[in-house]
Amino acid sequence: MSEARSHLFAIRTTGGQEKVVMRMLEAKANADKIRIQSVLLVDNLKGYVVVEAINPNDAFMALDGVRHVKGQLRGELEFKDIEGYLVKKSTVSQLSVDDVIEITGGPFKGMRATITRIDVEKEEATVVLLDASYQLPVTVDANYLKLASGS
Repeated sequence: MSEARSHLFAIRTTGGQEKVVMRMLEAKANADKIRIQSVLLVDNLKGYVVVEAINPNDAFMALDGVRHVKGQLRGELEFKDIEGYLVKKSTVSQLSVDDVIEITGGPFKGMRATITRIDVEKEEATVVLLDASYQLPVTVDANYLKLASGS
């Protein structure tokens, strides 16, 4: 038996109603036994949800009569179009020693620092605070770091 290939469709919605549409599609699919694999809500894609279905007709049946659905983008989406939204890049991979960063969380939030060491496995970085009156090395979770702008 051949492996079924799923299809991805971008559905245009009323702005700010993406979650409502997503929940209504889920409820309709469950109630009417419509076979859609997933409904994806992407934060960076305002006014759109992505529907995944093996049979395109199932996706159209799920959308029929759902409030706040404005229409569908013509054609299918490729997986590569949404892959960037699904796979979270490790923050550590974007940092290197001697980078000037800003701490975005924790007790040192808002302070600038220079990276002295990176532990990739633990996703931590040891930094020296630039705002301190003396050199103070601190180990911080890499998710709380971002490259400082204008450095």
